[in-house]
Amino acid sequence: MHPVYDITVYDITWERSQNIKNLIESSKLFGEDNPMTRKMSVKRAAMAVPKDLAEAAEFLAEIGREHRRINENRNRFNEQVEKLKAVMMESVAERNSRIDQLVEGLAAFAETHRQELTDGGKRKTVELPTGTFGWRLTPPAVSLRNVKQILESIKHLGLTQFIRVKEEIDKEAMLAECETASKIKGVSIGQREEFVVKPSDLEIEITARAAASSGK
Repeated sequence: MHPVYDITVYDITWERSQNIKNLIESSKLFGEDNPMTRKMSVKRAAMAVPKDLAEAAEFLAEIGREHRRINENRNRFNEQVEKLKAVMMESVAERNSRIDQLVEGLAAFAETHRQELTDGGKRKTVELPTGTFGWRLTPPAVSLRNVKQILESIKHLGLTQFIRVKEEIDKEAMLAECETASKIKGVSIGQREEFVVKPSDLEIEITARAAASSGK
């Protein structure tokens, strides 16, 4: 049985690249907000403040509408991305299949003629005008079965150089003992108040930016 080489090469034919280009140019992902047909220019408007609770309720409603629009745009974008991926992956699969056939054919030829190609094993690489092929050993690799039993055996034999211990700071333990932990140089326990908005028709909560919550 000849070895199978897994080689991934990304290539898109001219016809498929045109399909992708046409798909992008004709896409109406966001209507007037389509970032493919306009330059991105996002400027933060001056902060608006509701005059009363009725207007505050309208703010909440508009937040919900804007968030739904974000989700709709994101979903349309993802649909187009999946279509583009399908076009590319079809081409990739065809090219990889052909490459696999060629590599396996070369491997079969090389194994059949190994003695003459390597001059009786004196060399492992065959050089041709268009490239090289040959044999090489892979780097040593450790394979483990039943790690728990292996660890017990290592400890029993005193071969602790084969055990690596990772040290890391336990933040959860520090939070449980804030006063003690905060005495350590470089450690600070922080907490802040944030402003939270939750439109009634959304499942998510939105927090105000730090600058807005501080009144700056």
